[in-house]
Amino acid sequence: MSDKPAIVTDHAVLRYLERRHGLDVEALRLHLAGLTVNAVRLGAAAVTVENIKLVLAETRDAQGSTSVVTAIPPSWPSRRGRGE
Repeated sequence: MSDKPAIVTDHAVLRYLERRHGLDVEALRLHLAGLTVNAVRLGAAAVTVENIKLVLAETRDAQGSTSVVTAIPPSWPSRRGRGE
């Protein structure tokens, strides 16, 4: 056994917030999806809303869906330039 604490995954944090503190994950998912409707329609790489940048990426599925893949500070670049 080790004296080091366990590594806590993002999934574990999310489930803890959901199950212990009542975070409604599905409502949050729908809220974020609603904030991105126009950006997705326009083919944007990201959209800044509520002082956060939601980064979008096309998924490689039959429907050609777009996913919100992360949320970053608005000043951070959404994508790296070519060759970086």
